[in-house]
Amino acid sequence: MTFAVFAFAALTGCEQNSFVPPPPPKVDVGVPVQRAVTRYLEATGNTAPINTVDLVARVQGVLQSINYKDGEFVKAGTTLFTIEPDTYKFKLEQAQAAEAGAQASLKQAEADYKRQADLVARQAVSQATLDTSTANRDNAQANLQQAEANTKIAAVNYGYTNVAAPFDGIVSAHLVSVGELVGVASPTQLATIVQYDPIYVNFNVNEQQVLRIRAEAARRGLTAADLKQFPIEVGLQTENGYPHRGKLDYAAPTINLSTGTLAVRGILPNADRILLPGYFARVRVPLDEQQNALLVPDVALGSDQAGRYLLVANNENVIEQRKVQTGPVEGELRVIESGLKPDDRVVVAGLLRAIPGQKVDPQLQKIEPQPSSAK
Repeated sequence: MTFAVFAFAALTGCEQNSFVPPPPPKVDVGVPVQRAVTRYLEATGNTAPINTVDLVARVQGVLQSINYKDGEFVKAGTTLFTIEPDTYKFKLEQAQAAEAGAQASLKQAEADYKRQADLVARQAVSQATLDTSTANRDNAQANLQQAEANTKIAAVNYGYTNVAAPFDGIVSAHLVSVGELVGVASPTQLATIVQYDPIYVNFNVNEQQVLRIRAEAARRGLTAADLKQFPIEVGLQTENGYPHRGKLDYAAPTINLSTGTLAVRGILPNADRILLPGYFARVRVPLDEQQNALLVPDVALGSDQAGRYLLVANNENVIEQRKVQTGPVEGELRVIESGLKPDDRVVVAGLLRAIPGQKVDPQLQKIEPQPSSAK
């Protein structure tokens, strides 16, 4: 009996186990990256040609030749169309002959005036004869002026028979054919020429951004002329970042009341003609540079009804939820405007295991600065 009691007590003692809590979950943490960050004004817009002109026939005649290939790049002054020049050349020569005749008539009238004036001085002829000679001289002078004007008009019309490129650009497909009569009732459009280099990009800035820009300009002592020298960066839909560089060129004097935006224009070199008029474009303008900005991986951020937040391991390795204000993205990192300190340990991996108020086993990792995709 005694043996059985001792055996039961020994068996009971072996079955008594004490609860051992599991170790805190491991999470990866890292301190924010500190570096200089440029702040940008970002917008969307469209490219537009700096010059576009409809080439028209300003004189009537048969189209004699087309001197370019459709879609060809031409230099300023290149003759593109020729419109029956012989007719207008003859009219110019006719006007020049009439001008020469008017000059001869004026010479004769002036000589006669001088003779009559001399005779009147010697009382050899009457004053009426001198008056007639004076009128003839003045009339001859007027006829010469009219002949000179006619010569100039004829020269202008003769010049219109050659339609030339007003600037360097791409010429569209011709809209008329050789042998067609043009300029009959009104100017006939022959083609269109578009200048690609440089090229405009038009975009709009909202009122809040305008106020921000003006405040920053006032802080830095910048004038309106200085603002027009601001660099501008442009990227297309299929491009990474903003590879095209230019500068601000124009800002509207007033805000559009219906949209609450200010129309702004930039100008960019486009020698290789990558940018075509009408493209959708992403635009950004650098405003200022912040030194020692704090950046964390964008994936570390969470959000709830109160806004964006980060999970931070405090000095006791307990998770805290920090409300933060976020800034722009730099590559895979996000700028944190407020709510974070340089020595905070931010949870960057294992977020599902990091529960606010609970302890964790933080594994310190180095947050590697990633190059900005917008460069």
